[in-house]
Amino acid sequence: MENYIQAEDYELWMLIKNGPLILIKAKEDGPIIHKKPEEFTAEDCKMMEKNAKAKELLHFGLGPDEYSRSSECKSAKDIWEALQVAHEGTNKVKHSRIKLLIRKYKLFEVGDRETVMDMYTHFTHITKLKYLRKSFTTEELVRKILRFLPRSWEAKGTAIQEAKYMKAITLDELIGNLQTYELRRNSQQ
Repeated sequence: MENYIQAEDYELWMLIKNGPLILIKAKEDGPIIHKKPEEFTAEDCKMMEKNAKAKELLHFGLGPDEYSRSSECKSAKDIWEALQVAHEGTNKVKHSRIKLLIRKYKLFEVGDRETVMDMYTHFTHITKLKYLRKSFTTEELVRKILRFLPRSWEAKGTAIQEAKYMKAITLDELIGNLQTYELRRNSQQ
């Protein structure tokens, strides 16, 4: 959703992240107060429209449950924060998820009967850590997959490691290479 909003109108994204534009004025004796709607200039009205458009854009992307959860929010920033907590959890929940996924990552294994695509799907679910602000380099991910291929694939894993510069191989290249090997193995059986 973040990318969609940024592509739609980056200024709206900034309103969502930083909070609404609040129109204020300075009184003669010094304190700053909010402008009343009847005091708005044409430029002020455009700024307020941006606030409303940011809220509208977020609400259009929500289902009924999410809408009811965020309908009481006063600003687009409040809506965004409510959605983040609903989908990612509080900081404590995020931390727990990160620990769980790191544990799964460390214990990751490829089953003997698991296809390359099944393994890759399983692996990408574990490496969702990037959505929780924890990421691994491509080289780390490639090495992890190669290290935990089944014993029957050990020769292929070694051949890939020796033939490729490990910092240059992408996950797509690795998976394509493994799928080709898998097809050859299956056609010989």
